[in-house]
Amino acid sequence: MRAPRVLPAVLLALGLAVGCGAHDGAADEPPSSTPSGYADMQKKVDAAESAAAEADRDARTDR
Repeated sequence: MRAPRVLPAVLLALGLAVGCGAHDGAADEPPSSTPSGYADMQKKVDAAESAAAEADRDARTDR
C-alpha cells in the first residue's frame, strides 16, 4: 500500500535529477536585464489595459 504513495515522489525526484543535471552549472552568457521584445510587450499590455478601462467606462454609461 505504500508503493502507490512513494512512487510519484521517486519519479519526481528522478525527473528533477535527470532534467537539472544536463548542464554544468551557470549559463555561458549572463541574462540581459530586459528580455528582447519587452518594450513591444509593454506597449501591448498598456493598450489592453486602456481598452479594458474604456470598456468599463462604456459599460457604466450604458446602464
